[in-house]
Amino acid sequence: MTGRHPPRYAELRCGDLLHVTGAASVQFVRLILFRVIRVHEDWHTYHGWLWLDGYEVDARGDAVARRSIFVQPAGLRRLADAPRPVAARPGRQAVAY
Repeated sequence: MTGRHPPRYAELRCGDLLHVTGAASVQFVRLILFRVIRVHEDWHTYHGWLWLDGYEVDARGDAVARRSIFVQPAGLRRLADAPRPVAARPGRQAVAY
């Protein structure tokens, strides 16, 4: 991310796992876990706010809902060294050549 967002959150990237707290927006009365798909740098927002696309995830890291959220970065807590899920396609097997 560049320019418009606070530098502390300039490093948000696809795959990051975040705690989204009530400080991010009044809609988050209950803390959620959120896996970032995209940071919308080109969407015009109020100063200090961000649009994020991603998945709300459960405690096991499984996606439970796709969401676009409008948040203040002060309410986002990156989970350091959080494991990133490996995409698995049921019914597919590796093919050896």
